[in-house]
Amino acid sequence: QEQLMESGGGSVQAGGSLRLSCKVATITMSDRCMAWFRQAPGKQREGVANIDHSESTRYSASVQGRFTISRDAGKRTLYLQMDSLKFEDSATYFCAAKGGSSCPLNAVSAFGFWGQGTQVTVSS
Repeated sequence: QEQLMESGGGSVQAGGSLRLSCKVATITMSDRCMAWFRQAPGKQREGVANIDHSESTRYSASVQGRFTISRDAGKRTLYLQMDSLKFEDSATYFCAAKGGSSCPLNAVSAFGFWGQGTQVTVSS
């Protein structure tokens, strides 16, 4: 059974918005660091945003002010609201989860649970 499953990707024009969702199957959300990563073709996977057990959020400089991460434990869902999308936001977006108290923004190897990814394409 997949632990994390993303949805909500698609194609949008620059300046538009999308909301990604990540449904969490069995792992507990509230005490984990939950994150969104993205990977464009030929590039390394990079951290976009995360939210820790205290609901503190962190964003990469490239999306700060445009993206918002949130979660609804009752619905077992992590969200990424993406506004003012740019061509360079085009990538496959992954949600991820890790246990423990640390919540690093850009440490791919620290996250033990991953979704399959959802494609976001922004046309200029």
